Amino acid sequence: MRFQGFVGPSYTLKSPNVDAQRCINLYPELNESGRGKEAEVGALVSTPGLNTLVTLGDGPIRGVFAATNTQLFVVSADKLYRIASDWTATELGTITSVAGRVSMADNGLQLVIVDGSASGWSYTFDGSTFQQIDDEDFVGASQVVYQDGYFIFSKPESGQFYISDLNGLGIDALDFASSEGNPDKIVGIISDHRELWVFNERTTEVFFNTGAAAFPFERVQGAFIEVGCTAPFSIAKMDHAVFWLGQDSKGQGIVYMAKGYQPQRISTHAVEQIIQRYAFSGDATAYTYQEGGHNFYVLNFPLAGTTWVFDSITNLWHERAFTNKGRFERHRGDCHAFAYNTHVVGDYATGKLYALSSNTFSDDGQEIRRRRVMPHVSSGGKRITYSEFKLDIETGVGIDGLGQGEDPKVMLQFSDDGGHTWSNEKWLSIGKIGNRHKRAIWHRLGSSRDRVFSVTISDPVRVTLLGADIEIEQAAS
Repeated sequence: MRFQGFVGPSYTLKSPNVDAQRCINLYPELNESGRGKEAEVGALVSTPGLNTLVTLGDGPIRGVFAATNTQLFVVSADKLYRIASDWTATELGTITSVAGRVSMADNGLQLVIVDGSASGWSYTFDGSTFQQIDDEDFVGASQVVYQDGYFIFSKPESGQFYISDLNGLGIDALDFASSEGNPDKIVGIISDHRELWVFNERTTEVFFNTGAAAFPFERVQGAFIEVGCTAPFSIAKMDHAVFWLGQDSKGQGIVYMAKGYQPQRISTHAVEQIIQRYAFSGDATAYTYQEGGHNFYVLNFPLAGTTWVFDSITNLWHERAFTNKGRFERHRGDCHAFAYNTHVVGDYATGKLYALSSNTFSDDGQEIRRRRVMPHVSSGGKRITYSEFKLDIETGVGIDGLGQGEDPKVMLQFSDDGGHTWSNEKWLSIGKIGNRHKRAIWHRLGSSRDRVFSVTISDPVRVTLLGADIEIEQAAS
């Protein structure tokens, strides 16, 4: 009997007795032909691994930015670096803070860096000069974006944003504006399709450049959104849409995507219940990237130590995790840029800059533990006897050589109490390299009235899970 629902998302509710699904370091991929074994989705495939490109001091990596001059800039601790295409690093200067996310933008001539303090810094591409912004009207910024010839800054702990002069970095004390639809503070800003999105604590407003003489940016009529933002660095854009972790006057913990000016809830009840149980979510950080036709919104929760990922192609969520001595922690990649044809991510804890690659099957040499916890199997409270569980997995994927991965294994566990406790581990080989006829079948698995199966793989090999078949004896009352 083909098990329905094997290929699916992470979806664990407050009570796992209702739904205990997890999809960790695996993500569902569509079978667009509609003729595969799991036509609705297709398969669960490996998330990418990490490969060190360069190490920049002790870290942490606080921001990465691909400039319009095609060069990559990175802030590690209190140092700004320029990274060349051969991944060599040149130190450019020092800022005054050592921790916390930074925001960067450039106008084609110079790079600007802000860190939420009263200070800011600029690096001039032509003259190769790095200096602190010394304009007396510069009051610091939480974030900076560039649009239509202007640097735009969000003033810390206020409801104001301000702009530079056109095609420069001079600041006029009169070039300030307020997000006035609601008297709440600005949390973050982003420029998308030549529109300035200003996220407040409980509301969001969209501005565009009208060219007005007094102040060029005016609010778009009808673009007042009664949903704000919890975390400034959860704001990201991709696929003609803006994403963020939201809050309003009624509560927080819902993830939104806006196409046009209408917020669309993309988080599920399961994801929301988990986020709302976190002690603090205002530190959430996010980035977006596209690979293999998938558009991923990667949402990190530093204090909670978790990473959630939304795929806007399948509209499904999965989890990503770094495996530390067999335990799951938040993913190491905290910020992202696409540079030199490489997805580059920065480590939140060290000075390492990684390539995020679907052709890498470890995290900088550490194993990646991949786990799928399936939906419940039950039959109206009747006892089911399981004579066989067959995992439909691509076999013969072992690596050429000795050591882990040469003869990769898959581990089966099951829970008969709704996903609260688990059975002993049952390991099977999925085939050395080229052994495509290998099958992963477990026999005589006992009986239960309600069962949840789980499969786990930690070998450094490509993983493709297509489904599962379960042979059962007649359910008994």
